[in-house]
Amino acid sequence: MPRGEARWAWLLSDGGEPRNWMLVLAPLLGWHADGWAGLRWGALAALFTAVLPTLILHLGERRRYWGDRHVRRRQDRIVAAPGVLASVLTGTALLYALDATVAVVALVTAMVAVLLALLVITFFWKVSVHSAVAAGALAVLATVFGPWTLVLAPLVVLIGWSRVRLRCHTVGQVAVGVLIGAAVSTPLYTYLG
Repeated sequence: MPRGEARWAWLLSDGGEPRNWMLVLAPLLGWHADGWAGLRWGALAALFTAVLPTLILHLGERRRYWGDRHVRRRQDRIVAAPGVLASVLTGTALLYALDATVAVVALVTAMVAVLLALLVITFFWKVSVHSAVAAGALAVLATVFGPWTLVLAPLVVLIGWSRVRLRCHTVGQVAVGVLIGAAVSTPLYTYLG
């Protein structure tokens, strides 16, 4: 791959990481729904869905439980999933127990559902988490702010392209990730939100 193209692929892949979507989306939805109080709930959600999972993945990488923070091997994802899922489930339980802003609770619950769907598939086949979270985030944005947010759809496509270009996934794995992210998050967020 040409050097410039590889650089763009890595930038898109790293910028489109699931944690980055949650770091932005959870506080944004909280703020939109409930001002400063919602922003605080969004920050708490981001802690359990982005910050702590990133630390778990970093620790696993340092201890050589898996190769890198993207956890590229399917078998390694099965090993990494319980720690990440425990963090997300703990955050979700706290948000429910503390009566957090509904929009934030709905987002995190939708994320849990997407993660569970991806985990089931991961036992048999590798699917793109980057693409699933990006598509799910875009679907939630469109649900909250309207269809004009679909102008961001090319970003989801570019993130998928980067994952294929970097040979982390096939086109099929990216496409299935997009479908799961959008198909699972949209109805769940709409119902709960």
